[in-house]
Amino acid sequence: MTPQYESPSTHGPNGGRDNTGRFTPGNKLGQGNPLAGRAAKIRAALFKAVNAKDVAAIVEKLVEKAKTGDLAAIKLLLDRTLGPAVEIDILARLEALEERLAKKK
Repeated sequence: MTPQYESPSTHGPNGGRDNTGRFTPGNKLGQGNPLAGRAAKIRAALFKAVNAKDVAAIVEKLVEKAKTGDLAAIKLLLDRTLGPAVEIDILARLEALEERLAKKK
């Protein structure tokens, strides 16, 4: 059995939450995302309308556009396959490294 902890609250005894931190029934703040149901219906309609061959054709077209130099297609393709680019401040990293080296001397 896991221990049950109560967290401090400024809204009455335990802020309308149970011992596990979940909202108790009737707590108006624990109603969830009001748009989640709508988003789920849209997502279901999309899954119903598109099959694996459709997705493959779309990806093939994206790759073709990227190969022709379409920058938006290149960015989308690379972001989806390699992950979004991470900004690196080379100068700041170099300065920090130089400071650490100077401290060692």
